[in-house]
Amino acid sequence: MARIVSFARYGGPEVLQFEDIDVATPGSREVRIKVKAIGLNRAESMWRTGVYVEPVHLPARLGYEVSGTVDAVGADVTHVAVGDMVSTVPSFSMNDYGMYGELVLAPAHAVVKHSKPLSFEDAVSIWNVFITPYAAFTENGRVAAGNSILIPAASSGVGIGAIQIANLIGAVPIALTRTSAKKEQLLEIGAAHVIATDEQDLVAEVMRITEGKGADFVFDPVGGPNFPKLIAATAYAGTVLVYGELSPEVTPLPMLQVLAKRITIHGYNLFSTTTTPELQKAAVDFILDALAEGKLKTTIAHRFKFDDIIEAHRVLEKNQHLGRIVVSV
Repeated sequence: MARIVSFARYGGPEVLQFEDIDVATPGSREVRIKVKAIGLNRAESMWRTGVYVEPVHLPARLGYEVSGTVDAVGADVTHVAVGDMVSTVPSFSMNDYGMYGELVLAPAHAVVKHSKPLSFEDAVSIWNVFITPYAAFTENGRVAAGNSILIPAASSGVGIGAIQIANLIGAVPIALTRTSAKKEQLLEIGAAHVIATDEQDLVAEVMRITEGKGADFVFDPVGGPNFPKLIAATAYAGTVLVYGELSPEVTPLPMLQVLAKRITIHGYNLFSTTTTPELQKAAVDFILDALAEGKLKTTIAHRFKFDDIIEAHRVLEKNQHLGRIVVSV
């Protein structure tokens, strides 16, 4: 028997509950993992409240990213073996697999072996955080060296990853955060500039930094009423890539500015990369190599025990942390 987390109705963190279940023997293309750490994602909060990009089949499990050791493998699995340290890449539906648990099944294609030293906490702080911006910036050559990138919600896990990836490809990361409280930390992480949007004029600051041109690229997980300001701060023929909806409010679209400035707006998620084997491998290899060389670093904001998963979700939803929330099992 192993404890897992599930929910039978939509709602706040309090709907999460522990269950004792028998975890099945892995299918031919599955891996069973003894979990050591869980990395929380905002997507899991949205899943729990029923507002994610796919419908939830209740009762449901949840969780994308865990690290641990291989407990058993299916007959067709050859890239990992019992005892290996592994982590999981978000590349599956949570209707099919949920990673919040002491012992879990994962699809083999989502399981990555760690052959170089990496802590369990670090191993759950890298995939969504770094693959999301890596693929977004490099896919189809969207971002070139020297381009300026606006990064709203820069203190989030993906925001911090975006700052680091931008620097690796030679772009100029401009971090957006609500107040100046996290400014020094964001500069230390690698932001070229930090704009406190509640304290400064966002558009004026972007124009000052870019010498009147505007940002070449906007990487937005928020939407909401501030979206027109991002459009106003975007350069002529610039790109706005939307990868989330953290704001619960309606997102206005200033059509005339979009038309006049010939701005391209894309919707994006990392699954087109993580579910395509050759793209996933390229992203994984890039990130593991950069970590080994010290070019990428994890940032962990809070640590919780498995018993405190509900409180961990409460902290996740406050959107006040800088970095990753990690749960040890």
